[in-house]
Amino acid sequence: MPPKKKVEEKKILLGRPGNNLKAGIVGLANVGKSTFFQAITRCPLGNPANYPFATIDPEEARVIVPSPRFDELCKIYKKAASEVPATLTVYDIAGLTKGASAGEGLGNAFLSHIRAVDSIYQVVRCFDDAEIIHIEGDVDPVRDLDIISTELRLKDIEFSEKHLEGIEKITRRGGQSLEVKNKKEEAIVVEKIIQLLKDGNRVYNQTWNSKEVEIINSMQLLTAKPCIYLINLSERDYIRKKNKHLLRIKEWVDKNSPGDLIIPFSVCLEERLSHMTEEEGAEELKKIGTISALPKIVTTMRKKLDLISFFTAGDCEVREWTIRKGTKAPQAAGVIHNDLMKTFILADIMKYDDLVEYKDEKAVKAAGKMQQKGKDYVMEDGDVVYFRAAAGKT
Repeated sequence: MPPKKKVEEKKILLGRPGNNLKAGIVGLANVGKSTFFQAITRCPLGNPANYPFATIDPEEARVIVPSPRFDELCKIYKKAASEVPATLTVYDIAGLTKGASAGEGLGNAFLSHIRAVDSIYQVVRCFDDAEIIHIEGDVDPVRDLDIISTELRLKDIEFSEKHLEGIEKITRRGGQSLEVKNKKEEAIVVEKIIQLLKDGNRVYNQTWNSKEVEIINSMQLLTAKPCIYLINLSERDYIRKKNKHLLRIKEWVDKNSPGDLIIPFSVCLEERLSHMTEEEGAEELKKIGTISALPKIVTTMRKKLDLISFFTAGDCEVREWTIRKGTKAPQAAGVIHNDLMKTFILADIMKYDDLVEYKDEKAVKAAGKMQQKGKDYVMEDGDVVYFRAAAGKT
């Protein structure tokens, strides 16, 4: 008999991201965070001032996720009363500084705000400008990366040690209760996390089993969040795709945050484009020979979190919903409303490509392309779905 193929186990991802995805913009002071926030959200929130700690309370705004499929469905269901695209809520968080984990600057407020998001955009400055102060005196992105990495790890160590103290209060009681048994197992995981952080590692970049993931998710650790590194270049460097710091940054990320992504962009360019109409922006980009990085910045974060989309479409509404890959039909229904999950009967599934081809759901059904799926069906990216529940069809 031929040898059995080795089945590669899929890494269990941390976090519980879903339809209401939240991303925080972090970095040292004066690296371009608030200007980036204004550009990506196209709104006047944020406070892009040329001094440290201009942003104290986190500003937030929703960004529409670029989706050609959603746009096409809106054309098919042009009589729909409403159109609701997928969104990403973006938070502009106060600038970090060395010593933030010990409360320096706005450290404690900053770190508590990061705890509330699903993912992190870390803005790293790679441009020289004598008029924009750098809090550390000069531009050195690797030093900046070290500062932020250290502060987040130190805060996670502090939080994990306090969490362990709470666990040990219960385990010291002794006995054979289920609570004590579970807390003893949790203590082993937390001790493992503390040692890993002290060794200079991020929690997110490790491999964890399902029970460990459950514990880590409950702790909301800062280094357990996926991070995309946004490298803020001058407009000139972005257009020519060259900068003296890029190789060093890649080497740092490969060593300290393996698997995390780097996206070069130019806040200066994006800020300029944000004041133009869509047509004017397209013309300007064509003129200078480049593209905006913002669509990639938004869609890449969704991929990083292993998210997919399904759609509901009809005369009442066309809507894009966000779920994690591997979600079953009842849980997907629960994203719309919890009662749909509780009373789920089945799902009528059309594939996006089929609906686009036939232009009409009746034609899809007549062609035998509409499928009825039960509670064990794993949702696929691009499914157009009607959920049937005990309360009726939604």
